[in-house]
Amino acid sequence: MNWLLDYQKKRVSAEAAVALIKSGDRVFTSGNAATPYVLLSALAMRKHELHNVEITHVLLIGDDPLSKPGMEEHFRHNSLFVGPADREAVNEGRADYVPIFLHEIPALFTGSQMPLDAAIIQTAPPDEHGFMSLGVETLATLAAVNSAKLVLAQVNSCMPRTLGDCFVHISKIAKLTEVSEPLPELPAMSFSEVEQKIGESVAQLVEDGSTLQMGIGGIPDAVLASLEGKRDLGIHTEMVSDGVMTAIEAGIVTGSRKTLHAGKAVATFALGSSRLYEYLHNNPMFEFHPSHYTNDPFIIAQNDRMVAVNSALEVDLTGQVCADSVGQKIYSGFGGQVDFIRGAARSKGGKPIIAMPATAKRGEVSRIVPTLKRGAGVVTTRADVHYVVTEFGTAYLHGLNLRKRAEALIAVAHPRFRDELFQSIRQRVHC
Repeated sequence: MNWLLDYQKKRVSAEAAVALIKSGDRVFTSGNAATPYVLLSALAMRKHELHNVEITHVLLIGDDPLSKPGMEEHFRHNSLFVGPADREAVNEGRADYVPIFLHEIPALFTGSQMPLDAAIIQTAPPDEHGFMSLGVETLATLAAVNSAKLVLAQVNSCMPRTLGDCFVHISKIAKLTEVSEPLPELPAMSFSEVEQKIGESVAQLVEDGSTLQMGIGGIPDAVLASLEGKRDLGIHTEMVSDGVMTAIEAGIVTGSRKTLHAGKAVATFALGSSRLYEYLHNNPMFEFHPSHYTNDPFIIAQNDRMVAVNSALEVDLTGQVCADSVGQKIYSGFGGQVDFIRGAARSKGGKPIIAMPATAKRGEVSRIVPTLKRGAGVVTTRADVHYVVTEFGTAYLHGLNLRKRAEALIAVAHPRFRDELFQSIRQRVHC
């Protein structure tokens, strides 16, 4: 039990822990429902003592004290995936955004490109051997822990002990702060009629024995709710939600026919209700791994019948997918979309799917457009896109020329925009 003595010596207040951060440091922080806000709030209180501290992370949720106006001289975010916490700061020029595939993020830290001075993480309490689970987010945190010069941990008694390649030993930690804070939850919301139609269309593409990847929101929830009657589905995904838990409890997801990690649901983070977090605790059906594994397209492709479902902000008539920006304004990030679209495309019997409502802004704007907005970024290239699903049906683009792609996409656009879209392609010489 020598580790226990080590653990006790390292217990300090949040203020004492973050006192080790210095001006000019590059600091990684874990995110999603594992964002260590007790330590980050204590760090924010030191703003007048610190300058040019770089904060790098994936998705942060909740109210981020480090990205508020006036903090940029003290703390500047270098975001690997933009969310509500830092979106305003990025678009106002008070923070930065790195477009990058999720599976490539850990190598930024373990390689020489983004060496870390410190990592601020959140963990579950230690087990009898001194190992602390990273709980609901593994992602790039393990890489940060293994490469940072200094690791500070927020040890939360409310964090579930998830299983897999997601453990940190107390010997890796410099200082720790114990808390008992409920994890942020994703409120359960009923999906719309449009989302239900999309979910039903996607579910028709799912065969018995398929392995699924789905993200967050109404469409993934609608897909999962439309899978009744399917048998022996598996999970290899970026995110686990309440919908996955429900599908497991209903016997729809068993993983028994998976060709990789049979019987296991593989993920890199979880976001949902407190019941989901309790369900994950010590549950051997789940394996949490870093994103360099879960999101590696070559690993994903080893799952036969891999079905990847991802969303888009808009798709142009050639099939280019914009998913991280609205024009020049950054909205989110690359995340794992391309990782899973490419992995599913290489899978035996795999199906890469882009699923989205046909319109935005209460039906006033078509998401299927002649050209992407000025300054919009292409996340998934037109050569990568296979299926595009809206509430008006499914367009299959792979192997089609530009004219036939446009025709297929117009067929699943909202009827009120179809004439306008047809007119746009008539004006193109190549169509």
